[in-house]
Amino acid sequence: MSASSIYMDYAATTPADPRVIEAMNKCCGIGGAFANSASMHKLGRQAADVVNHARGQLGYLLNTSSDRLIWTSGATESNNLAIRGAAHARAHRGKHLITMLTEHKAVIDTFKALEKDGFDITWLAPRKDGILVIDDLAEVLRADTQLVSIMHVNNETGVVQDICAIGELCRENDVLFHCDAAQSVGKLEIDLQEIQVDLLSLTAHKFYGPQGIGALYISDQPRVGIFPITYGGGQEKSLRPGTLPVHQIAGLGSAAEIASAELRDNMQHVQSMRDRLWTGISDIPEILRNGDSESGYAGILNVSVSDVEGESLILGMDPVCVASGSACNSKDNDPSHVLRALGCSSIEAQAAIRFSFGRLTTPADIDFAIKQYRKTVEHLRSISPAS
Repeated sequence: MSASSIYMDYAATTPADPRVIEAMNKCCGIGGAFANSASMHKLGRQAADVVNHARGQLGYLLNTSSDRLIWTSGATESNNLAIRGAAHARAHRGKHLITMLTEHKAVIDTFKALEKDGFDITWLAPRKDGILVIDDLAEVLRADTQLVSIMHVNNETGVVQDICAIGELCRENDVLFHCDAAQSVGKLEIDLQEIQVDLLSLTAHKFYGPQGIGALYISDQPRVGIFPITYGGGQEKSLRPGTLPVHQIAGLGSAAEIASAELRDNMQHVQSMRDRLWTGISDIPEILRNGDSESGYAGILNVSVSDVEGESLILGMDPVCVASGSACNSKDNDPSHVLRALGCSSIEAQAAIRFSFGRLTTPADIDFAIKQYRKTVEHLRSISPAS
C-alpha cells in the first residue's frame, strides 16, 4: 500500500498480516517446509505437518473438525465445487435449486451454468433492506429441491443473512444448505457446531491471509456428498486434486489463528470506524444508505447520492481507495445487480460507493475520507446537468 493512499476497500481484499507473511516465508526455499506434502521423505512429512497444523488452526476458528476442511484456491473455486459438486451428486434426488438475486457472481454464474445443464433454479429476491424473508424460502421449497445456496455477508452492502434459521429450515426438509462465507469468516463469529450448514466456502485474502488459497467445509452428515469438478490426483480426498501450496496454506492457518484471538476487538474497531464515517456524511442532502443499517456487518458501508455517478466519485476520492461495488464486477458498466435487487434505480445503483474498513483503518483516515467525499460530491453536483 502506498504511504500516500488511504485504503478503504477491505471487502475486495485485505493486506496480509506481517505474522502471516512470516509464517509463509518459513515454507519457501531450502531450509523451510517447501517440499511436496504428498512425498514420503522427511521434508515431505515436514510439509504435511504444516498443512495439517493449518487445517487445525482453521478448524479451531470455525469450531469444527479439521478433517471436514478441503483446501481450494479460494472462495470462487469452493463455491463451484460445493454447488456443482452437490447438484450433480444429488441429481437423482431432484433438480430444483434455490439461491438469491444478491449472491456473488461466483455463485450466480455457477447456477446459470447449472441451468444450462437442465437444473431448475428459483431466484429469491430480498426485502428492500437486503434481508431474505425465511417464509419466502419456505414457500418455494419442493419435493425435488436438493440444494439452497445463500451467502452469509453480502460483499457489496454488508447485509447479514440469518444462516442459523436458513440452516434449520433446510435440515428439516432434507435439503442441502451451502453458504458463501467469504466475507464473514475471520470477521464474524461462526460456530459450525451450532449452525446447520452442510457446505461453507471461504477464502484467506478476506481476513489478512494470502490471495490464492481458500477452503470448503463439508459437513459429516451422511446425506452430504459431492462430486469433484477437476481430476488428476488423490489430494484432498480426491475432491480437489493437485500439489498443495504449503506456503499459502500456512498463511491461511496463521490468519485463522490471529482471527481467533483478535476477532472481537476487530469487530468493535470496524464498527467504530463505520459509525464515525456515517456520522460525518449522513447529513449530505439526498444520501441513501444501501442495505440493512441495523444488523449488517460493520466493516462495510454502501451509500448513494443523487446527481452523482459512482465512477466519477471514485476518481474524485483519490487518494482514498474505495469501490463502486464488487471488485469482481468493477469493470462492468452495468449497475450493481445487488442494489437493483434491493429496489434501487439504475441511477441510484450507479451512484453507489462501497467503503470497507479493517484493522489498519484509523480515525484520521475516516476524517480525511469524510472531507474528501463531501468535497467530491459537492463538486460533481455543481457540474451535473441534473443539478
